[in-house]
Amino acid sequence: MPRKALDRPDLFFNRHFSWMQFNRRVLEEARDQDNPLLERAKFLAITASNLDEFVEVRVAGLMQQAQHHQQDRGPDGRTPKDVLAELTQQIHAFVGQQYQCWQEDLVPALEDESIRVLGLSELSADGRAHIENFYSKTVEPLLTPVTVDPAHPFPHVLNKALCLAFLIKRKRRNAQTYLGVVTVPRALPRLVRLPSDPESVEYIFLHDVVHAFAQRLYHGYEISSGAAFRVTRNSNLYLEEEESRSILETVDSQLHRRSKGSAVRLEIEASAQQEIVERLQANFRLSDKQIFRVNGPINLSRVSHLYDQTPRPDLKYRAFVPREIAMKPGPASIFEIVRKQNLLLHHPYDSYATVVRFIESAAQDPDVLSIKQTLYRTSENSPIVRALIEAAAKKEVAVVVELKARFDEASNIRWARNLQEAGVQVFHGVVGLKTHCKLALVVRRDPDGQIRRYAHLGTGNYNPATARVYTDLSLLTSDIHLTSAVHHVFNYLTAYSERQKYTPLFVAPLNLGKNFLSLINRETAHAKAGRPAVIFAKFNSLLDEKIIEALYCASQAGVQIELIVRGACALRPGVRALSSKIRVRSVVGRFLEHSRVFIFANGGKTDVYLGSADWMQRNIYERVEVIFQVRDKTLRHQIFTQVAAPYLADTLKTRILLPSGEYARLHSARQLAHLRNGHHFNAQDFLVDFAEGKQSAESLPAPPSFLKRDGATRSAGTSQGEEA
Repeated sequence: MPRKALDRPDLFFNRHFSWMQFNRRVLEEARDQDNPLLERAKFLAITASNLDEFVEVRVAGLMQQAQHHQQDRGPDGRTPKDVLAELTQQIHAFVGQQYQCWQEDLVPALEDESIRVLGLSELSADGRAHIENFYSKTVEPLLTPVTVDPAHPFPHVLNKALCLAFLIKRKRRNAQTYLGVVTVPRALPRLVRLPSDPESVEYIFLHDVVHAFAQRLYHGYEISSGAAFRVTRNSNLYLEEEESRSILETVDSQLHRRSKGSAVRLEIEASAQQEIVERLQANFRLSDKQIFRVNGPINLSRVSHLYDQTPRPDLKYRAFVPREIAMKPGPASIFEIVRKQNLLLHHPYDSYATVVRFIESAAQDPDVLSIKQTLYRTSENSPIVRALIEAAAKKEVAVVVELKARFDEASNIRWARNLQEAGVQVFHGVVGLKTHCKLALVVRRDPDGQIRRYAHLGTGNYNPATARVYTDLSLLTSDIHLTSAVHHVFNYLTAYSERQKYTPLFVAPLNLGKNFLSLINRETAHAKAGRPAVIFAKFNSLLDEKIIEALYCASQAGVQIELIVRGACALRPGVRALSSKIRVRSVVGRFLEHSRVFIFANGGKTDVYLGSADWMQRNIYERVEVIFQVRDKTLRHQIFTQVAAPYLADTLKTRILLPSGEYARLHSARQLAHLRNGHHFNAQDFLVDFAEGKQSAESLPAPPSFLKRDGATRSAGTSQGEEA
């Protein structure tokens, strides 16, 4: 197929529809009876949380584009209006599937395990008394009932806040019907534990409690009907950084606008009277398609509390102990190790405590002269931030805090201010670009008198909490070429000091995109010359048109391409004479697959890269990202055998992307029944066992043939694919 034909809309899947396919794969895990029951409830909650963010950001953005009559077509040829119309239908269908999963799959299964979510009418006398006491002492003091009338305008409803609406009227003849609105503070638990016998666990949803005692809020009124509801608002931030005196102050002010953004979705109980729905719809100026009547709890993401509060470890994944790096006591120990050898950690199978210790040791070690670090997302009580604050009293500390990390803006502003108050030099990166790279640089005077740099480069955020459930890779190194390049990246972030090369790193938006294209095109040339030509890549999303077109050309030339794309993928695989050599997998399981790995056969001299970037426009052109090459042959073998090989061998949690855009499991239900008898492979479960020593190195899946041909490690001064 000639190159000019690669612009055809039918060769690209729509990014939003592809994302919906990803959330359906998560919902499949909620319905999979082979998963522990409370984990299934957690998966359902994740689908709801995912959908919330998708609606308030992606759908809201499409609505704005459609309202402004924007006709820009995506790679798939659709306008925003076209996409929005079809996407709305898909979301309605998906919400129906979510509640079907809750009502038909999870609720009966939970009851079989003596875990019950009750309505008020189902409570025992003791349960009713407990709830009445809980309401009187804990709930009612925090509630503010509002009657919407000429003297009392409709209250401002915060984004995604739990609310209840009531039809009320005065207790007199011919009284007018008003709308009453109660907003439930987020400080209150959405799922209330009930006293029960030791053999069972019982809950009631908070909105049922408020509804049951609503008459106490509206003395002198009759309540004829009520329903819980929730409004989702446009949560996009619109920043004019070039005109801003302080990015921190600009983001801070914009966060207040987020809670007041225009409504884009109304969720309301299916039993709600039509009059309530119409009054809310008119107030929030929503179309019929933006109304979601739901048969169950108004916010399914709160089902996660079942997982958190139910003491049934037998209904959860088996806990495991990650591998730890053996070290001597004292802050100098980790630097002694990294000075002698590079360390590659595969989280969560390798403990993230090693990364935390690296930063804490740098803060405590009197021989450390300075610390530099990027922060995109971190945990609420971050030990890493505490260490940086501690270090500021004794040494130079510079931190690049990304204030625009979506939905973490408020916590990042708080951290930035705390760091500044402690004496840390706080920067916010390059104007107009998000800082998404994961870098830490420590400068130390070693016992031999030399000043050396030590660096951490990663694929995931500096967040010890998510590191327990996200798969990511960390490199700890004192390699002079890597650490020098990391130093140059920090100069770019803090002083906009731009270089032509950052060898051996690729840095977005400066050269990462063209370097990846160069690597793909090099594989194409190898294939045409009859040399080994294979691309293996594992990341979160594939949406960049130039990358996709280069992959199509590589496939046409005969390059074998194995992609593991967790989320959205716009590339259409398996098309004859175009992408027949491309296979796209998605692995959805216990851990969120978040690591980014790129392997190129390079005619038998394999190149391996890790980093923070997906193959998306925003990562390549709108963020500061870093991709780093792994030249250490031992570490490369570790990536081949403990990352690439297991995930390519997975038979249980892998779905294959079909040319139609649908995803299919590798095996039919009948085949899976046979596989469960011992002929299956779950990559994540295997790696948990391997981390605990229950599987030996000999039991690791064999790497694909192209990885076995890995050539000798090149000198540290060369970097394939780096362009001037």
